[in-house]
Amino acid sequence: MKLVLTHEVPGLGSPGDIVEVADGYGRNYLVPKQFAIVATRGVERQVDQIKRARSAREVRDLGHAQEIAEQLKALSVTLVSRAGKEGRLFGSITAGDVTDAVTRAGGPALDKRKVQLTSPIKSLGQHTVAVHLHPEVTAQVTVRVSAA
Repeated sequence: MKLVLTHEVPGLGSPGDIVEVADGYGRNYLVPKQFAIVATRGVERQVDQIKRARSAREVRDLGHAQEIAEQLKALSVTLVSRAGKEGRLFGSITAGDVTDAVTRAGGPALDKRKVQLTSPIKSLGQHTVAVHLHPEVTAQVTVRVSAA
């Protein structure tokens, strides 16, 4: 099955890529989750439109990604959340919460899909979060979670 990716799919490709996948994978997973659309005759127009949208959101180049990584390294990010007596949070900190906190702290606007939480943040204290800015650049952000 020939598909055009509309979102980043790890191990498969980036938005705008034309990929060939197994029929079941495309029909049962990629298309229903809106990660891809079926490639038709007008696929060039679809690909151009997707790539224009991606380039508007994406980091321009390697140098720009390294600049953003330096900004993130120097940033002090603090999140305030409700917690119990033992320091466990009521709920967890998500990638969206991290991107909002980075923006509020004066950092660059990030795409929450680029923030990689190794495990959900469910406790108070300092946590290190990886931000995948470019295929060659991954920045580390230290997030301090404190009780409300």
